[in-house]
Amino acid sequence: MNAPLLEVEHLTMRFGGLVAVDDLSFTAMDQRITAIIGPNGAGKTTVFNCLTGFYRPTVGRLTFHGRFGPVLLEREDGFRIPRHGIARTFQNIRLFAHMTALENLVVAQHNHLMRASGYTVLGLFGWKGYRAAERAAIERARYWLDRMGLLARADWDAGSLPYGEQRKLEIARAMCTQPKLLCLDEPAAGLNPRETAELAELLVEIRDREQIGILLIEHDMSMVMRISDQIIVLDYGRKIAEGTPEQIRTDPVVIKAYLGEAEDEELPEEVREDLARLGGGA
Repeated sequence: MNAPLLEVEHLTMRFGGLVAVDDLSFTAMDQRITAIIGPNGAGKTTVFNCLTGFYRPTVGRLTFHGRFGPVLLEREDGFRIPRHGIARTFQNIRLFAHMTALENLVVAQHNHLMRASGYTVLGLFGWKGYRAAERAAIERARYWLDRMGLLARADWDAGSLPYGEQRKLEIARAMCTQPKLLCLDEPAAGLNPRETAELAELLVEIRDREQIGILLIEHDMSMVMRISDQIIVLDYGRKIAEGTPEQIRTDPVVIKAYLGEAEDEELPEEVREDLARLGGGA
């Protein structure tokens, strides 16, 4: 039985009079892929921003079972949260475009290298412990470039890589921090069907080989239904459903939230395709 990795209790996030997340509770299990889905504006990215320290929740208890034991994320400064074993990617790619792919992955290990230098200038003087840590960081970076099929492009500027490869590089950079929980915000955005299928296989492989939890925001329902162990559905900041893909794809409340109450024959083609992916027919 997999243990809880992240426990979200009564998470609420208000921006003035706007309630972006409203009394949300769920548990993400270790070594499982948990997807958060919902229409645009449902509050999904706001949840990620609360978990990773970009926002401090208005209300809520966020317990993460991290590297050093349980920690309450809502009490942590944002820059400290990655040290507990949470890494994330963003909806919009945030690579260092003018650094090489390899350099992007080494920079991601900054915290480890700083510890190896004793938070001093010893690294500049070639201190033995720092040199060993630097070699290990480069080896880890090359390992993840290889896993992503990018090793041959290690010396390319990140901004010159094709879009799909930049998405992979972002995931590789996150994995170089050796997380316990990998948070992915729409990793398939902008990918073609072949690239999306490859990404789905990659995420399952990462979950199984690295034995970590993955928290996923994604609009591609076919990918979500294929790889998720658990799905949470948000609408206007509130949880309206939670369960396995089999339970979610036939939930009438979920289908209504996505599509409203229009008759099937009135729905545009792209909306009927989304409904088919959710399993409700069209």
